[in-house]
Amino acid sequence: MGLADIYARGEAALRQKEIGFFLDGVETEFILENDRRVLDRYTFRQQCIDAVEADTRCRILGVDLATPVVMSAMTMPIPSMGEDALEQVARGLKNAGSLMWTGTPIPQNLARLAAVVPLAANVKPFSDRKKMFEAVEAVQKEGVHWVGIEIDSGQGTKVKDRQMAKDCTPLQSKELREIRAMVDRPLIFKGILSAVDAVKAVDAGADAIVVSNHGAHTLDYLPHPLQVMDEIVAAVGGRTVIIVDGGFRRGSDVLKGLAFDARLVGLGRPILYGLAADGERGVQAVIEEITGELKRLMTMTHTPTPAHAGKHLLVEF
Repeated sequence: MGLADIYARGEAALRQKEIGFFLDGVETEFILENDRRVLDRYTFRQQCIDAVEADTRCRILGVDLATPVVMSAMTMPIPSMGEDALEQVARGLKNAGSLMWTGTPIPQNLARLAAVVPLAANVKPFSDRKKMFEAVEAVQKEGVHWVGIEIDSGQGTKVKDRQMAKDCTPLQSKELREIRAMVDRPLIFKGILSAVDAVKAVDAGADAIVVSNHGAHTLDYLPHPLQVMDEIVAAVGGRTVIIVDGGFRRGSDVLKGLAFDARLVGLGRPILYGLAADGERGVQAVIEEITGELKRLMTMTHTPTPAHAGKHLLVEF
């Protein structure tokens, strides 16, 4: 089953379930259409003479991966897709040499997941700050490899006109520094979409930032990450690792993200499609198929490793 078939089968299966609404975007759904428009704006500069076979392996913040393609932060709606759905995702990602990233609600089995696969876990900016700080401490104790904070959920999340997370308040720089002081492993601030926030995140101690429009589930009319990557890369000046997600679906999309100086590219809905289409094997197939596409493109654009990707690969039209 190829990637197009996995996506079609997975989306069809999810749309038949009550949780299918999760695939929609906030309010007008502008973001979902804009994501594709922006990614399609770029083509590749082929450089195939003297080409060598590319190697997609990378090491990011102490974690060795077979691919720069990872899961974006997400828990809902995975548990409703099967009693052991989170474990299926973990095994599929592990088999593909990738990384798992959970969101809210925070899974109760984080320690079991972390024993299977490299694991990052996100915490939302709950209005009850005591609850937020306790959640940060709790995920650390479960043995996750990275701790993530969703800075972009300060007004909760929303799908079309349906408010989802409601009990959130924007974080302050002082609070980010307090979180940094209590976290003893890589700390990631997710949801950066401006140079201003990027600098504040790095100044607060972020080991990495995720440039993301949150899968079109926070504010309407946000840009695609590639529309703001240049200003963010220039602002942080190599002081932190940059991760990107938002509408990436194929290996070609991933290479475009890497060309804009991202070190990792996250997938949200594709993971759900893989799980819905074929469980653990579907998740593994999504990562492996995209990585295979990426490797072919890297080889034929003279990009030996993900670290060699750059804007020189792209032709904009």
